[in-house]
Parts: sequence; C-alpha cells; structure tokens
Amino acid sequence: MARVYLGLGSNIERERYIGAGLDALERLFGELDLSPVYDCHAMGFSGQPFLNLVAGVNTELGVGELAAQLRQVEKEHGRPDNARRNSSRRLDIDILTYDQLNGTVEGVELPRAEILYHAFVLRPLADLVPEECHPALGKTYSALWAAFDQSSQSLERISFLWRGRTL
Repeated sequence: MARVYLGLGSNIERERYIGAGLDALERLFGELDLSPVYDCHAMGFSGQPFLNLVAGVNTELGVGELAAQLRQVEKEHGRPDNARRNSSRRLDIDILTYDQLNGTVEGVELPRAEILYHAFVLRPLADLVPEECHPALGKTYSALWAAFDQSSQSLERISFLWRGRTL
C-alpha cells in the first residue's frame, strides 16, 4: 500500500468542485487525510482565485494507473481533454508525492516540483504532515515552509465545510 499526497485546486465554482473532488477521492480511496483549504491568486495566468488543499490517501494503484484515475475524475468534473497547463479549471488533481519515489515514474515526475515553488502546495503539506520529509531533499515540510519566502505569494486559510467537517 502506497502513501500518496494529492494537490487539489479549483477556480470555477470552487466550493462545488472541491467538494465533488473530495467525494470522488473518498469513493476511490476511502478515508482521506485533509489539510486546511487556502484561497490564493491564480499563478502563471490571469484568472479567478483558486481554492487549494492537499489530501493524503493510501492506494494499491501504481503511479500510472493512479494518474489515469485522477484524470478521469477531472474529466467527469468538466476538464476538457485539451486543457492548458496554466488555465482556469473546475477541478485539478495532481500527484505531489507517491511514497518516497524520486524521478519520472510511469510518465509522472515525482515528487512534483511545485511543492518547492508554490505556497498553495507547500503550506497545506506543512499543515497536514509537518514532520514528513520531502522525498528528494530529506527536509521536513515544516522546515521547507519556514524557509519559504512567505511574503512572495498571497495565501489565505479559509473555513471550508465538507461532509459536516470543517477543514
């Protein structure tokens, strides 16, 4: 059983699609470990603000099969086949880490580089698993967050209700 951390984001009907994404992940993987939810500006393009969070799941799926399942969930929630990387979206789900794998595995780069460059990825990881180590650097997420230039990117924790649970 692999431990995987997934980044979720939405900037179109944000609350609806984050909730729908969490529902889909729970159906696929069972119990989810969830970070707080953050509101942040679109990065790399001009668009509406995003809601972002990190979910921890356990899976027996291999990396490639997991990536395919996540793409299917995105498609079921309105992601077009030709979606551009930096664009608005109803639901975006990225594999951030898969156990302690490093490098390109079945077409997926692990760990995801965005962990180190985007507050909307690193901060939720630091909240969820502060003492867990980044697979490539061996530093804890709390240490990486403490060293991150937190003034460089706007990020606001919000209260988000999902299935009677406040994240």
